[in-house]
Amino acid sequence: MKLTCRYIIIFVFALFFASFHGLPDLKPSRILQLMNDSIKNIKTLRVNISALEREAASFHTANSEIKLQTKPRRLYFKNPEKKVQILYTAGQLNNKALVRSASVPLTLTLDPMGQLMRKDQHYTIHELGFDFVAKGMSFIISKDKEGLNNFKYYGKVAKNGYQCHLLEYENKNFGYVDYIVGEHETVSSIANKTSVNEYLIHYKNGLLNHYDYLKKGSVIKIPNLFCKKAVLYIDEKTMLPVVASLFDDKGVFENYEYTKMEINKIIPEEEFMRNYKGYNF
Repeated sequence: MKLTCRYIIIFVFALFFASFHGLPDLKPSRILQLMNDSIKNIKTLRVNISALEREAASFHTANSEIKLQTKPRRLYFKNPEKKVQILYTAGQLNNKALVRSASVPLTLTLDPMGQLMRKDQHYTIHELGFDFVAKGMSFIISKDKEGLNNFKYYGKVAKNGYQCHLLEYENKNFGYVDYIVGEHETVSSIANKTSVNEYLIHYKNGLLNHYDYLKKGSVIKIPNLFCKKAVLYIDEKTMLPVVASLFDDKGVFENYEYTKMEINKIIPEEEFMRNYKGYNF
């Protein structure tokens, strides 16, 4: 919760600052502000997500169907291809999730922040939806001294059946710097502390799927910016991302495409219960 408040405050402050300091083109700041407002105003969401995520030397893809209620947070996740289902309700089961997979003939109760659920994933189920996009954009602005000057607006384009605003960020000074690990620090805590992308720390230091404490005093490489480049296609009607792509010095490292979006339509409570028809927990 503290982190969420922090990145929202940073994001809003950056936009406020830009509005009063004479940027030649305020279009990107206005679009980002509207997108951030739309993300904050989501109460319920049904959406299909196609994900492309880089791991060590390859990419993996996943197509998922999601039902989400933000307050209290409830989530149903389904990957039809891999036959994986996840059901989570904040405050229940000690804040653990029910997980069912075709590869395991029983229902597991797992910690969303634990290694089993985070394995080969760039984000946790707590960031499913659009939260990670808002967080990423706020970190881009807070980490880059040029801030919104490095965003460019390319007008409206058609994308995946939506009429979208095309927004691009790029800073060619992207690179890595040394970081000395402190006491009781993890890759996640370092990424949040320094406003950088967590996956890039894992990737650069050969720490993929390492979520334990790092050795105090060890030196790791962390990016000097959140990413080198970001591309957003933002639906002009909902002001929510249709496509979000992030790049480092090697190229794209994650790409997410959203389809079949239904925002703020009532989702019956029983759809977040394990015995709902069609579920298999």
